Amino acid sequence: MASEVLWFGIPRWIVVGLAIGFVASCAAACLFYVGTRWFPGTGGGSSTSSTGNERRTIEIREYLDAIDEAYAENHPVDGTSVEFYLPERDVAITFDPRTFYRLERGPTYPVLVEHELPGIHLGSRLPFETPEVDLGPDPEDRELRPYDEAFAVLGLPTGASESEIRQAYREKVKEAHPDHGGDEDEFRRVREAYTTAREAAAGETATPGEAAS
Repeated sequence: MASEVLWFGIPRWIVVGLAIGFVASCAAACLFYVGTRWFPGTGGGSSTSSTGNERRTIEIREYLDAIDEAYAENHPVDGTSVEFYLPERDVAITFDPRTFYRLERGPTYPVLVEHELPGIHLGSRLPFETPEVDLGPDPEDRELRPYDEAFAVLGLPTGASESEIRQAYREKVKEAHPDHGGDEDEFRRVREAYTTAREAAAGETATPGEAAS
């Protein structure tokens, strides 16, 4: 009977139960930490936000190419990362307000690009004179062609090569795959975009409803 009682008269089964509970809680916490680090979830509304960022990135890239301005994408500046950095001007272009306000205190000139701002209008916010360029109709006044949308989903400029499409698809599909914490709708959208972009690269114009098999 004495063997069933441990310190301070506490029964052995209570001590064993507490120990098992503690070990199980630590294991669950470790699994949760590893899961959030390796397979971060996308959260609600991520598809819309992701598509908006992809379109802005493509439009800004096209604009900077048109004005012949050197740039680097996803560049580190003052301990953070910005979508575009102009090394010859020390100008950082970001989509994140927190990054913008942080960079305002440093020597780099930050430019905040909101979701609604078409890339063609970036010139009015840059701290230097830019030439006038014609990139076609304002994106707000035109409807995207089916394959324009597909290239935007893959984060590519319209007219990218088949090898570029395949590479972008491999990267995007890993992020969107449900087994890696992605979203089923986003995964399907990436596959459909891949099919449409490949057909566009081959000289065809498929509709967004056509899915990859």
